[in-house]
Amino acid sequence: MLKDKIIVITGGAGLIGQKFVKAVIENNGIAIIADINEKLGNNVKDSLSKKMNTDNIDFVKLDITSKKSLRNCIKYLDCKYNKIDALVNNAYPKNNKYGRHFFDVEFEDFVENTGLNLGGFFLTSQQYAKYFQGQGHGNIINISSIYGVVAPKFEIYDNTEMTTPVEYAAIKSSMLHLTKYMAKYLKGKNIRVNAISPGGILDSQPKEFLSKYNQQCSTKGMLDPKDLNGTLIFLLSDASQYVNGQNIIVDDGFSI
Repeated sequence: MLKDKIIVITGGAGLIGQKFVKAVIENNGIAIIADINEKLGNNVKDSLSKKMNTDNIDFVKLDITSKKSLRNCIKYLDCKYNKIDALVNNAYPKNNKYGRHFFDVEFEDFVENTGLNLGGFFLTSQQYAKYFQGQGHGNIINISSIYGVVAPKFEIYDNTEMTTPVEYAAIKSSMLHLTKYMAKYLKGKNIRVNAISPGGILDSQPKEFLSKYNQQCSTKGMLDPKDLNGTLIFLLSDASQYVNGQNIIVDDGFSI
């Protein structure tokens, strides 16, 4: 479904990003791991290339908060491949104080974390949209969250040290509205902008939390990263060529 398409995945070396890279390759696309962690990014590239017996994986070091880094990334890819078909905004930068409860969050940390993530998302989208406009086509997919759609279910975090950070809710909900903003702003330029809002992703959470979380779902409960692949490939492919400005929720019914 993605034959010869050049797909840039920010945060491509991370938990979800790696599954996205694999899905692109399985659908005959060329996956670009765009990640700030150079060592990890190259390790993921080499490992997946060997495991999948493919040369269709590339790595570019990218800081989504740096215009210079973004422009260098775009220039490199344009010179090597002569086009870029799609951008997947998947990176999630944060400072070391991220994850605190509401009353413990300092103003400076709130501003820094929203700036790093939402600001980086904006800057990345802006720079790629300029490139897409010049080449005459493009596709942007933003990875948001169910907590960008509905209020957190704080009760499932009882008796754990976990919470939904206030920055997360602010960032993910803003991403959804900016998805619509960009889709409308770029209307008529052959550039689509859509979002995916995943439910919780399994990542060594406490059993008590998982039990409460899964009770809110239909069948599976907490998702594996690969459970998002079908929706991602659909939005990246020509099968969704008339889908624009939309958000697709993949959460096994958690938000209903």
